[in-house]
Amino acid sequence: MSELFVYITKTSTYMPGEAVDNDTMESILGYVGGRPSRSRQVVLRNNGIKQRYYVLDPQTGIPRFTNAQITAEAIKGLVGDGFTLDTMECLSTGTTMPDQLMPNHGVMVHGELGNKPCEVVSTAGICLAGLTALKYAYLSVLAGASRNAVATASEVPSPVLHARNFDAENEALVAQMAARPEIAFDKDFLRWMLSDGAGAFLLENQPRAGGLSLRIDWIDIFSYANELPTCMYAGAEKAEDDSLVGWKLLTPEEWASRSIFAIKQDVRLLNENVVKYTLGKPLKEVMIKRNLSPEAIDWFLPHMSSEYFRKPIAECLENTELAIPQERWFTNLSERGNTGSASIYIMIHELLESGRLHKGQRVLCFVPESGRFSGGFMHLTVV
Repeated sequence: MSELFVYITKTSTYMPGEAVDNDTMESILGYVGGRPSRSRQVVLRNNGIKQRYYVLDPQTGIPRFTNAQITAEAIKGLVGDGFTLDTMECLSTGTTMPDQLMPNHGVMVHGELGNKPCEVVSTAGICLAGLTALKYAYLSVLAGASRNAVATASEVPSPVLHARNFDAENEALVAQMAARPEIAFDKDFLRWMLSDGAGAFLLENQPRAGGLSLRIDWIDIFSYANELPTCMYAGAEKAEDDSLVGWKLLTPEEWASRSIFAIKQDVRLLNENVVKYTLGKPLKEVMIKRNLSPEAIDWFLPHMSSEYFRKPIAECLENTELAIPQERWFTNLSERGNTGSASIYIMIHELLESGRLHKGQRVLCFVPESGRFSGGFMHLTVV
């Protein structure tokens, strides 16, 4: 019996609107309390991001696209060379924040596309949502449950980052007679980190003739939620014992006055644990399980939320005996911003488009998630 393989045969991305530079971004996201952020310049200096993309209209701050719409646009970019939307058998989508609590993101994307009935799945998560969606699509084709599958990842955080969402909290701080009312750093710094964007892959059980395909060799995902508390969250707040109090246990007044639905991140917990628990510990397991060595990796694609983590990642790789020279790294953080779960899709697409990949090369992808500390790895071979 011949061995079965799954291939990424087509890739596509969709970045909404024009690129937004560092000097323009706050005018689009708005000024909380009518004042410039005190943390913006420090955060931008550390994260190395030069430009990003927003669905927001630069003049009004009103979203021009939904998450489902930009995901659908990315999928439409796969059409051609014998693939149509109506031949899609499985749609697997991942995102951090869909446009609504229910129904799931995938069926909203299916509705935007209007293609024939097909299997639709959505995976929840933060930065790993795209990789878990890809793994479902991969396993579906590998098992023979579908002849092809489309996997997507998308993020539209900008509407949540807009200053209008913090007005009620700012007013509450003023009412408490705070000397300088301003939202907490764990909420504010993420306003200068995140970007909108979407990516889509077509997966098939045969490589495509006339171009490069990427064979998916394996995808491994690890969670360390059993060891650490929550680090990144929305729709909840942290109690003193580090447990989460979800929005359903809070009043609508508390939702507004404490910006419960804002994206938050425990920066201290992040800096102390993210590299160790999303890269170091799981990579040791992967190296044994998959017999990895640095000589056998031609390209390393790390999803980095910030250039701040480049050196710790390199040091961790060296300490784990998988030191990969940085000339073999590929990232696009400075040009695309931190697109969360979509980042790995956008990087793979751009590396393919760059012409730098050649048959036989091996690619190791790394996706960390700080939500409750998880790490994902994917190995690809260019065919």
